[in-house]
Amino acid sequence: MINPGRSYNVNDYKEIFLRRKLYFVIPFVVIITAAVLWAAVAPRKYQASTLVLVTPQRVPTELVRPTVTAGIIERLNSISQEIMSRTRLERIIDELKLYPDELKSMKREEVVELMRKNIKVEIPKRTAETAGYFTISFTGEDPRVVTVVANKLSSLFIEENLKLREQQAVGTTEFLTSELTATKEKLEAQGQTVADYKRKNMGSLPEQRDTNIKMLEQFQVQLQRNEESLRALEDRKLFIRKQMADLENPPAAGVNADGTAQPQKGALSYEARREELKKHLADLQSRYTEKHPDIVRTKKRLADLEKNKDIMSVKNDPKYREMENSIAAINMQIKRLQGEGERLQVQVGQYRGRIEGATQREQEMAAMMQEYNNTRLLYDTLIKKSEEAQQAENLERRQKGEQFRIIDPARTPEKPVQPDIPKVLLIGLLAGLGCGLGGIFVREQLDRSFRDPEDTEVTLGLKVLANIPKIGSKAA
Repeated sequence: MINPGRSYNVNDYKEIFLRRKLYFVIPFVVIITAAVLWAAVAPRKYQASTLVLVTPQRVPTELVRPTVTAGIIERLNSISQEIMSRTRLERIIDELKLYPDELKSMKREEVVELMRKNIKVEIPKRTAETAGYFTISFTGEDPRVVTVVANKLSSLFIEENLKLREQQAVGTTEFLTSELTATKEKLEAQGQTVADYKRKNMGSLPEQRDTNIKMLEQFQVQLQRNEESLRALEDRKLFIRKQMADLENPPAAGVNADGTAQPQKGALSYEARREELKKHLADLQSRYTEKHPDIVRTKKRLADLEKNKDIMSVKNDPKYREMENSIAAINMQIKRLQGEGERLQVQVGQYRGRIEGATQREQEMAAMMQEYNNTRLLYDTLIKKSEEAQQAENLERRQKGEQFRIIDPARTPEKPVQPDIPKVLLIGLLAGLGCGLGGIFVREQLDRSFRDPEDTEVTLGLKVLANIPKIGSKAA
């Protein structure tokens, strides 16, 4: 095209089309012919589909909670991965004798991949999460075979769903059972620890603090009474010993005419009499000779006293003996009270230790009981969950849970889905038109010939004075 700035009208386009019609006709005819031939000779592929309904659990979820809580998309993806695995698809290929020609020229992995592409699982997009149905379709060249394969795949989906739900229910039950056993052992061990701690600290536990305080007060009162009784016995013992001393050394009652001390009437103390006679003898010897009658008489009395000392001893006095017996009884009571006082002191110290250590034991007990209560709560929760899991397992074993049910089995397709002849012919028509018009456009752009005076003026830069119009064949 020499003059790209030229404006065109309908007549110009018509003239260009008629001049370049071969550039339009040839591509158009070739493409249309190719489309028709493709529609005629292309291999026919048929598709069979199965509609599967997702039936809800037959028992209300308020009574039995299901253990399978995954959504339909997640479960279908899991089941699809299982069924479309190489092992499963090879088993189906061998069982139904699929792709006999492909197996001769292709590897088994390639044939499996080809079958995987021909399987399609579709869920409604708008309600994918809460969809109540889905479709399973299979595409192949034999309408009878694709029907069998589609029904086979739907059966596998149903079986795999039941198997998956049962396995998950059984796995949940086994897990909760093992956790329950471990928690029970832990609970028993903690209970034994608490029992051993209580047994070891029996009497000094926090809940026994009030009792210990009362017992401490009682022992303190008993200890105080014991000390008062000891003091009273010591005072009585001192009083009796003073009386015994008075019996052993009675005071003088008067003085004789000769200047000697006259013993108290009724005194029986041998020791006191001997001392008096010795003093009286010494006094007489200082004044008289040894032959003086008073000295001789005093010596005789002293000798008689020595002869009768056992009879005249104060220890033979019944009153003195009674006092000695009282002293012995008091000593026994004092010893008993001292022993009882020591025991009370030990008891007081023991109960004081219990009361003082109650705070620490209370903290230790609180920590152990908190851990024990937490484990107990966990154990009760696991028991409840284990019972629910057992119910869910029984629900799945009896097939009362959510299931897949075929409501529209695959039927033998009557017409192929590939190739789509109207679509192929329409695409061929549009492609022919596009290629023809494109060929005219490209050829016109490459044309460098003069078609009107404007092309000459633009190319040569000369003004055209006149031109001879084109003379048609009829006018010529």
